[in-house]
Amino acid sequence: MQPSPVRRRLLAVGVALALTLGLTGAAPAAATGRDDGSGPLPGYTIVNPPLPPLVVGGAATTVRQGVHANAGYIIEIPARWNGELVMWAHGYRGQGTELSPEPPGFDLRQRLVAQGYAWASSSYDRNGYDVRSGVRSTRALADLFSRTVRRPHRVLAAGVSMGGHVIGRSLEQYPGYYAGALPMCGVLGDQELFDFFLDYNLVAQALAGVRAYPTPPDYLTSAVPRIQVTLGLAGLSPGGPDTTNALGKQLRAVTVARSGGPRPGADAAFAVWKDFLFGIAVSETDGSPARRPGQLATNLFTRYAPNQPVNLDATVQRVAPENLRQRLSPALTEVPRIAGRPTAPVLSLHGLGDLFVPFGMEQAYARDVARHGRSRLLVQRAVRTAQHCEFSPAEAGAAWDDLTRWVRTGKRPAGDPVTDARAVAAPDFGCRFSDHAARAAGAGTRPLYPACPAQPSSRPYQPPR
Repeated sequence: MQPSPVRRRLLAVGVALALTLGLTGAAPAAATGRDDGSGPLPGYTIVNPPLPPLVVGGAATTVRQGVHANAGYIIEIPARWNGELVMWAHGYRGQGTELSPEPPGFDLRQRLVAQGYAWASSSYDRNGYDVRSGVRSTRALADLFSRTVRRPHRVLAAGVSMGGHVIGRSLEQYPGYYAGALPMCGVLGDQELFDFFLDYNLVAQALAGVRAYPTPPDYLTSAVPRIQVTLGLAGLSPGGPDTTNALGKQLRAVTVARSGGPRPGADAAFAVWKDFLFGIAVSETDGSPARRPGQLATNLFTRYAPNQPVNLDATVQRVAPENLRQRLSPALTEVPRIAGRPTAPVLSLHGLGDLFVPFGMEQAYARDVARHGRSRLLVQRAVRTAQHCEFSPAEAGAAWDDLTRWVRTGKRPAGDPVTDARAVAAPDFGCRFSDHAARAAGAGTRPLYPACPAQPSSRPYQPPR
């Protein structure tokens, strides 16, 4: 595999720098590590209250819960199991010390067991943005299922947010093991997510004339308010009047470009996320990437557009990654690279206006997959929402059904052309796979998007049979 131009340049910089430089239980498990993995790692507790079984076709499911490989887990098996297993990969849980597995969201738990699938979910053996933990814990739980229940005919994966990063890397860490994957709102562009967070703050600082990186302890109470006033962001709200001045408009345009390009609802989504994106850059003393994003982030080779009225290419502070070795490493690290080599069908969902994990993550993954000649294994769908992981049961359910049909029959389902800039910028982009009923009901951030014309391909949600 040939490294990308950015990674080749980072490697050159690196060389230069190197030359110069268990059982169900409602109570938490004991917070003591055990060599056999039957308890949590030191400092953690496992919270795994009993999950009531579902009743499908008059028969209750079997729910198993416990601790394995220092992680809590849930397994659910329908009475009429079809012999297939779905691994659910949860998203980022912050830096807390409680480990908790979760059932699949968006009504997928009910859908899975009604269709005969067993599912399993790990808490992972630690919190934080640690994809390595998610990849290993999820596979360890799948192996436990094979030993204690039965080896499944197929193992599929589904999950959200950081769980999408877990899925994308799992497909490459264990090639051929997973038969299909449904990452939703996933970090499929891997380390570029941290570059996006860095860019937002450095561009805002450059436009406002406030140099504040690395971020000081009073960044959110001192520097950020000055930036917001200078750029006209202080009074900006979703659906409200545009209070931005020329400098604020440039920040918004750069943010749109860096998060996936011009697309429906982009300006409204910026108003949703403008404050949050300042907070995500705050650095702490802890060494984890989530607490100190600058550990991996860089803008050394970024070119900004639009580059006026302020010449950002000339004025933005340039930052090298603090941990260049981890940035460049192909190994399974806390924030590993996804090469773009899926070995099974992947169907992804992403909100157009999501700026926590921006839509551009899908474009990055699509380019990586295309570079390795595997685009036939990837289908991507855009949903007209602005919050993170804001999907309806109809959207998630249709995606799941199409993925499993693809796995069974080999017939590739329809998707959106996420790397076609003209198509993405079209006023009706995202309409094909968005839930029109949810938009009509005014759910969430959907009213920020104009109503779509009725689409024959947009199937209403059907309860599982």
